[in-house]
Amino acid sequence: MSDPPSAPPDAAEMRPADPSAFDDGDRSPRMSAGRRVLTAETLADGVAVIAAQVKTLPNVPGVYRMLDGAGDALYVGKAKNLKKRVTSYTQTGKHPARLLRMIAETQAMEVVVTRSEVEALLLEANLIKRLRPRYNVLLRDDKTFPHIVLTGDHPFPQITKHRGAARRPGRYFGPFASAGAVNRTITAIHRAFLLRNCSDTVFASRSRPCLQYQIKRCTAPCVGYVTEQAYAEQVDQAIAFLEGRSQAIQQQFADRMVAAADALEFETAARYRDRIRALAAVSAHQDINLAGLSEADVFAAHQDGGQIAIQVYFIRGGRNYGTRAYFPSHDKDQTVAEVLAAFLGQFYDDKPPPPLVLISEPVPEQELIAQALSVTADRRVAVSAPQRGDKRRLVDHALTNAREALARRLAESASQSRLLDGVARVFGLDTPPDRIEVYDNSHTGGTNALGGMIVAGPEGFRKTAYRTFTIRGDRPRGAPAAAGPSEPDAAAVSAGDDYAMMREVLSRRFTRALKEDPDRDQGQWPDLVLIDGGQGQLNAALEVLDDLGIADEVAIAAIAKGPDRNAGRERFFLPGRAPFSLEPREPVLYYLQRLRDEAHRFAIGSHRARRNKTIASNPVDGIPGIGPKRKKALMLHFGSARSIARASVADLARVDGISQTVAQTIYDHFHPEG
Repeated sequence: MSDPPSAPPDAAEMRPADPSAFDDGDRSPRMSAGRRVLTAETLADGVAVIAAQVKTLPNVPGVYRMLDGAGDALYVGKAKNLKKRVTSYTQTGKHPARLLRMIAETQAMEVVVTRSEVEALLLEANLIKRLRPRYNVLLRDDKTFPHIVLTGDHPFPQITKHRGAARRPGRYFGPFASAGAVNRTITAIHRAFLLRNCSDTVFASRSRPCLQYQIKRCTAPCVGYVTEQAYAEQVDQAIAFLEGRSQAIQQQFADRMVAAADALEFETAARYRDRIRALAAVSAHQDINLAGLSEADVFAAHQDGGQIAIQVYFIRGGRNYGTRAYFPSHDKDQTVAEVLAAFLGQFYDDKPPPPLVLISEPVPEQELIAQALSVTADRRVAVSAPQRGDKRRLVDHALTNAREALARRLAESASQSRLLDGVARVFGLDTPPDRIEVYDNSHTGGTNALGGMIVAGPEGFRKTAYRTFTIRGDRPRGAPAAAGPSEPDAAAVSAGDDYAMMREVLSRRFTRALKEDPDRDQGQWPDLVLIDGGQGQLNAALEVLDDLGIADEVAIAAIAKGPDRNAGRERFFLPGRAPFSLEPREPVLYYLQRLRDEAHRFAIGSHRARRNKTIASNPVDGIPGIGPKRKKALMLHFGSARSIARASVADLARVDGISQTVAQTIYDHFHPEG
């Protein structure tokens, strides 16, 4: 690491801060190999490291990072004045135990200077999310939120649900707290404004109206039943509704319904009645009065039992787009205001904020956070903690939900803790397991075979840790599948052998674990491995662990369905013990059934997705030089991909657009052995 400059850098050096300046890949929270116990000696060592760094620090804004002996991030912080801020860590009498532990573990530091404190705050939030340091407040479950998009690259825009980056041209509305909220709104829009939801490819291939037209949810622009101008009016009405002008649209529909009824056009009047009802259905989901509030996010934080829940409301177009509860990771000595401030920075690191952010209580550096959010949004963003009025009532409503969400989580945590204690008792573990891995396999007659691994712990299922393993059988990784459609793949031949599949999955899983985490200090090794199967599957798993030399270091068990596959009569198999069953009403049995069923669901679902993808694919697609026109010509000439694969070079060359060279390329693709 190069030392930072001793004087403020010039304008050329004051570039916008970039997280890559730290040159680290994504990391997940883990126990570092360099973790040290807090003693007077380790604390003195950490202070010495920081004091040495202080000598070269400039009096400018920036971001600093504390590192342990393995080079992993312990803490990321920002400062208006780097020298003064980092110097404070050498004065150990002013810090709580959490920071003293962090100082004791610090064995190196890295610093990046920024042009302003706002830029430092933005960089800090980005690095915390990416590096996930142990001593920072961490935002967990930070999934992308769904949006509604009205596409802008087609004469007849499509309305659909969207997640991720807004790459396609169009109007985006959201975020919504859940896919359910999006689906309800889209359904209402289909009923009220009759916009298409089909893809552009389907739109272009239609020759007659689809079912959406028959059930009065689309005006069938694909077959010319509505003009572009009339459809544009439907789109404008939908935009007005999504922007919060639903009252005007409903009144417009009501006027047209009355006019149609007066003209004795009762079917037309009935259609407008149904459209009004669809709009009213969305408003029926509103549980709070949002009058006078158009675009805002509401954050309410409640603390209890050493944990903090943050409830978030999304207000768009004067409507509540849903709510979501978060439970950030933090130290117990941190206040609600400190956690909420750190949460805001990370929450908006990858999403634009609305013009108004309401919070349940003032937070440190509130004005600085507002400036940083304004930079992110490229417009003014206000951060406010209202004390009275309608906005305060809205915040109080969110605060009530935060309190209830935290109460549910604490109750679930206590129940989960009792269940894990029971698992330790049943399987003879020294301590309750922190990481349980459950394995299951799935295939159809040996094809599209894969193994699935789910992970569970004190906080429930850890879905980000789920993994699938494509069964390769005897075929080395990266080797191509069998050439001809009549020749079975080597993987498919052995994939029907459940024991072989289990051996392959566990061998790959633990070979990689031994390679990447030989010291087992990164939290990635299981405390218990649970196999879906009986004695045969357990023996296959034990063979793998014996071969790797870890049979005595990994607790393993198998769970098999009882007679007639009846739930509640499962039998458990452990090394060196006779099979046993649990009492039918034993809570631990229900928990282990849930783990087994989740592994089964995950394996089956992944297998079906892969099988559907295989069915939809065409072997011709992978041939170099074969585009849509040649593919179409080949399919029309031979009728199927199987017939193309069996054709000779001479037969292939007879197809329009297929030269002798291209025919040879096609033949070689299906017959690589020559």
